[in-house]
Amino acid sequence: MKGKIIKGIAGFYYVHGEDGNVYECRAKGIFRKDNQKPLVGDNVEITVLDMKEQEGNLINILPRKNSLIRPAVANVDQALVIFAMENPKPNFLLLDRFLIMMEQAGIPAAVCFNKIDLADRETADSLGGIYRDCGYPVILSSVREKTGLEEIRGMLRGKTTVVAGPSGVGKSSLTNLLQDQVQMETGEISRKLKRGRHTTRHSQVIAAGGNTYLMDTPGFSSLYLTDMEPDELKSYFREFHRYEGRCRFQGCSHIHEPDCEVKKALERGEIARQRYEDYLALYEELKEKRRY
Repeated sequence: MKGKIIKGIAGFYYVHGEDGNVYECRAKGIFRKDNQKPLVGDNVEITVLDMKEQEGNLINILPRKNSLIRPAVANVDQALVIFAMENPKPNFLLLDRFLIMMEQAGIPAAVCFNKIDLADRETADSLGGIYRDCGYPVILSSVREKTGLEEIRGMLRGKTTVVAGPSGVGKSSLTNLLQDQVQMETGEISRKLKRGRHTTRHSQVIAAGGNTYLMDTPGFSSLYLTDMEPDELKSYFREFHRYEGRCRFQGCSHIHEPDCEVKKALERGEIARQRYEDYLALYEELKEKRRY
């Protein structure tokens, strides 16, 4: 039987089978031998061992469209990163790290600023404008006021979306409002594990109807860029692209060189200072990492 891994905990993989049931499966040893680790989101083949207890063996991982290291998920169509407007205030460096990781993986990303009821509209629009100007879809939402939900639903429909964000931004509350199956599925898995239901400690796939899946991931507080040279970083800042090749020096890093078109655009207000400062911080971080 074919299915999709919706959760993996302590050597067990929970597979949403094509018959609509969730099967608790062990992975065959061949995966360890081939150094292949099943990921949440993998499309797989299983052998059902016990239909009544819904237990089986995971026997084959079907070819992946893509995969991420953190969060460790596979077969993603797009990413939705959620930050709060207030309580906690957005950590822009963390947000930009996530967007760069998605750019690196070739996965389209959108930004959701939640809790807009806690901020004034001018601040919310200004913040949203920074990322819209970079070419990212931006949604302003409020769980309390139930605003922005239809816009999010429209974006998610018919796709597999990895939903990520730091703790406390209302990610789980938003996820629960967007569909009603998560409680049922999480409850079923928790009954088998005898664990609490509401703490997202592991990535999981939530079926939200009509070939729509959400990949709910644990709250993250730090992300580090890997497999990247400092000079590559500029290619992941979309707002720099229109100025590329127009600087005086070929291969301009947009930091120290004179007659840099990106720095001129910054002074003219065409590039957000907050994004540029994040670029400088990440460039230094990559340079430091390279030294060691």
